[in-house]
Amino acid sequence: MSQEQQILYEDQIKQIDQALIRVIKEAEAKCALLVDKDGHLITRQGFTQTLDTTALSALLAGSFASTKEIARLVGEPEFSVLFHQGKRDHIHISLINERTILVVIFDDRTTIGMIRLYAREVGEALKNIIENFTDHKEIEPDLGKEFSDSAEAKLNDIFQD
Repeated sequence: MSQEQQILYEDQIKQIDQALIRVIKEAEAKCALLVDKDGHLITRQGFTQTLDTTALSALLAGSFASTKEIARLVGEPEFSVLFHQGKRDHIHISLINERTILVVIFDDRTTIGMIRLYAREVGEALKNIIENFTDHKEIEPDLGKEFSDSAEAKLNDIFQD
């Protein structure tokens, strides 16, 4: 699984939520989720009250992982889009970047073509939001060393008395 931890800031989650709302409205989908490749739900929008989004996130990430192996067996590096069609509801899954998956759940009120179009557009916007996060991460001060030095000094003061 991923070795690098993905951290998103509150303002980025708000931007991501707006992008998910956009794909739901424009493509007439039921809901949209952003999931990391380890199976953790990052955020969700739309009609998700009846869904176990935690379990769904884990299963979708697992599905993507197994599909990556299938792709390798047929000579592809990876399949970037998956589609599951049901009787009433359908799921469009697309890879945003190395660690993030966009999931759009929809029904027959819309078409797979509309979902693909808007998922691609919103996917690019999400990729930009997440990549901007990486830039913020690099300018974050490293408080770990400062804290450990301060804690060590306080412990030395306590035990030297």
